[in-house]
Order: sequence, then structure tokens, then C-alpha cells
Amino acid sequence: MTAVDHRAAAVAAPAETGGPAADPAGRGTRKVFFFTILAASSAVFLYPFVWLVVASLKPRDRTFADPFLPWPRPFAPQNYLAAWDAAPVLSWLVNSLVVGVAAAATVTLSSAFVAFGFAYFRFPGRNLLFGGVLATMMLPAVVTLVPTYLIWNGLGLTGTQVPLWAGNVFGSAFYIFLLRQFLLGVPRYVFEAARVDGASYFDLFWRIALPLSRPALIIAFVFELKASWFDLMRPLIYLQDPALFTLPRGLKAIVDQFYQGGDPKWEIVLAASVVTTLPLVVVFFLGQRYFVQGIATTGRRG
Repeated sequence: MTAVDHRAAAVAAPAETGGPAADPAGRGTRKVFFFTILAASSAVFLYPFVWLVVASLKPRDRTFADPFLPWPRPFAPQNYLAAWDAAPVLSWLVNSLVVGVAAAATVTLSSAFVAFGFAYFRFPGRNLLFGGVLATMMLPAVVTLVPTYLIWNGLGLTGTQVPLWAGNVFGSAFYIFLLRQFLLGVPRYVFEAARVDGASYFDLFWRIALPLSRPALIIAFVFELKASWFDLMRPLIYLQDPALFTLPRGLKAIVDQFYQGGDPKWEIVLAASVVTTLPLVVVFFLGQRYFVQGIATTGRRG
């Protein structure tokens, strides 16, 4: 037997001895099991949203009836028109969009700036300072509510939408950590080559670091947009004018109004909840490719 024959026999050995290549039935069983678990998990997570949509299309006396029925019976799409007439939902939607985009853009840009400093520069005490930044994540947000309110009140900005997003100008420890981990994976010679060509430190950040870290930036932007979009605590503290309400604050006002009147119109509340939730679902589907890519690549940095 020649050397070529020996190599061919070695390659064919796993299939002949019942190795992985000779077990298509086993692979098929594992795939079926995997997809079954995936489908069951997806159903568990999707059910609350499906129930919300279905219940929002039911008449008032049937809102909580037949919770496992996947379609409304009878069908009542006029609930959305009633929600639109009961409150300035469009105005609240615009307010939420403005506040959410402002909050997400400011925290993403400021956190990226700080993260670039921690990833690129080498200086004594860098790790200690970075640890101090991360330590702020251990501080509960409720501890800073009163001092933060006093600061904004002293600036005369309570009753406006500014406190809902302007604090993000100073960055976020979580996003700084996320973006730093991503930037550490960028080869340093890329920045050094630009320095040799005369690029300033700001050029390194703006022209190299930001474009290369686009997936991680999208993660930070989407995370903060979601957090701001569903935030109720700060609008409750700072907003009193209904014209400035965001969607969660307006939804709370609708619930309070119906309870004070002794007639909880849950079908309208549920319809308004669907209107509040759908924009973020659309945002995720539009950016899911970058979103998943950013999470996967950031997890490999270190």
C-alpha cells in the first residue's frame, strides 16, 4: 500500500468506525431538540406581547377573557381611535422620540470619548481610575435622586425635558466599559500609523475609533434609547405639563385619570401600551444585524 493509500484510509476511518460523519440521525435528533427548545423559549417570551396586542383589540367587557385565545373575539380596533382621542398620544410620541434620541446620542458619544482615552493612552493609575469608574455602577440610582433634583432645580430646569437627557453628557460607566473592551481589540498600529501621518488625538478618535467601533456604538445607542423610552421615574419627578409628557408618563396619567373617575378603561390603556412598545420593536428589527454583531464581537475583546 502506498503512502497515498495510507492517508486515504486514515481519512475514511472515522466514517467507517461510526464517528460523527457517519451519524446523520444523531445530528438530526440534536437539531430537532435544539429547535424545540428554541421554539418553546420564544413562545414563553412572546406570549406577553401577543396577549397585549390581542387584549388591546377586544371590547371592554372581554379584555381579560380567553387569555390563551390567539385572536380577539369580537374584534374591536376602535380601541386605538379611543386611545388617540383620550390623550395627545402623538405629542407624547414625539416627546419620547426627542428625549430618547437626545439621551442615546449624548451618552453614546461621551462614553465613546472616555472609552477611547482608557483604551489608547497608557498612563500611571489608568487601571485604578478605570476601576473607580466601574465602581460607580455599584451605586444605586435612588441614592442620587435627591442631589440630582436639587442640582436641576438650582439651574431652574425642573419642569422641562432637559433633566431627562442632559445628565448623559457625562457618560455612563456601563457604556464606557462596553466601548473600551471593543476598542482594545483594534490593533494599536492602526492608530500609530495615523499618528505618523500627522493625525491629532481627536482625529484618532473621530476618524478611526468611531468608524471601527460602529457595532458597539449601535449597542450603546439602542440600549440607552430603550432605557429612556420606557423610563417613568424621571418624567414623574421633573414633568408637570401634560404637553411635555413622554409616553410612559402619559400612560401613567391615563391610568390615573380612569381610576379617579371610577371607570378603568383597560382596553384604552392596553392600546396605548401597544403604541408605546411598537417603536422599539421596529428599532430592534432595523438594527438587529449590527446589534447582534456588536454583542458577539465585544464579547471577544479583552
